[in-house]
Formats: sequence, C-alpha cells, structure tokens
Amino acid sequence: MRLLLDTHFLLWWLADDPALGDRGRELISSPENFVFYSAASIWEIRIKQGIGKLSLSDDFADVLDGQAFEPLAITVGHAHALQGLPPIHRDPFDRLLVAQARVERLTIMTRDQIISQYDVTTLLV
Repeated sequence: MRLLLDTHFLLWWLADDPALGDRGRELISSPENFVFYSAASIWEIRIKQGIGKLSLSDDFADVLDGQAFEPLAITVGHAHALQGLPPIHRDPFDRLLVAQARVERLTIMTRDQIISQYDVTTLLV
C-alpha cells in the first residue's frame, strides 16, 4: 500500500505517541507499505511551531530524515488539483493532502472523518 501520512500521524510516529495506536504503528512500520509525508505537513508543522502552538526538538529535521519515508514535494499539478475539490474541508493543509493523494494515487492515513468525504482513498485508523 502507498500511504500518505496526515500531519497528526507523522507527528505521532516521530514522537512514538500512544495516540498512533497499534494499527497505525503496524501499518507505518510494515515493509510492504511505502510511506510518504507531504511538504504541506512540514509547512503546517513549522507554522504551528513558529506561533507557539507546537513544540519540536531541535533535531526534528534530522529525526524525520532518518525515517524510511518518502518526502512528497508540492507540485504545480497538486495545486491545480485543488480546483476540483468540493469545499468540504476548511483546512488548506488537509485539502492539499487530499489533492496530492488524488494526483499521486496514495491512500491518506488519518483520523479526520472530513477527509474521508472526498473522492480519495482514505484509511481511517
């Protein structure tokens, strides 16, 4: 399976947070799955860090680079794919994740029920 982690799952994995759950941990660590994280998630994380809503360790980037995940850049094609999305979700970062998953044919791993309302493969964990 080709998984795109939403921002929460990315942070939970990196922090070994119990919120990840056994099923989430199993899916992310399975060698059969290809796991991606989006530049949109890093953008969101750094914005929240900058305004004091999120605290990160100084080695956050190094820890992330040490994971067996594939970074997913934001392309012009991803931005254009936003045009076809209905206004279901108000969060621009989540909307971008949906667009990326649709373009790249990825399954979004999330707990966000709103994302599952889009025409995109979603794994609610």
